[in-house]
Amino acid sequence: MDPAFSQQYDLVRGARAALLRYCATLSPAHFVAPVAAFNHSSIRDLLVHVAGCYQAWLGEVGLGRALLRPQPAQVPDVAAVRVLFADVDALVREFGQHFASQWLTPQRFDSPRHPAPLQLSPLQLFTHVITHEFHHKGQALSMSRQLGYVPVDTDVIRT
Repeated sequence: MDPAFSQQYDLVRGARAALLRYCATLSPAHFVAPVAAFNHSSIRDLLVHVAGCYQAWLGEVGLGRALLRPQPAQVPDVAAVRVLFADVDALVREFGQHFASQWLTPQRFDSPRHPAPLQLSPLQLFTHVITHEFHHKGQALSMSRQLGYVPVDTDVIRT
């Protein structure tokens, strides 16, 4: 796997670990509680959605594999979210190894959600899923604030 890709994903994993450590301090009821301002999604729902995005874009589109994306009800707690993201980590490693020498080369990718093939580089697919994760990580922290918690720093560079 490309060292820069691997190191960048390690930074993403570190930020995710900080978020999951924080989520483990929330009450289990709050972790799965719908938050009205976020379309009645829960923090758990967002994290499952993020994992599903990796599976869709890197697994289904990037590697052409049919994957069963989990439903939030199948992921009852933070421990189950950690297991889910261990599967995501394995998928990212596979994606990184598959495209190791082709990061910047546009390729044709078929997506079930798009009528025509997409011309994208593997770097674009990877960047899409990690920025998507950070977007929803911020939402999860905002949701926790609405539930009465004080979020912690979960950035790549934490102080």
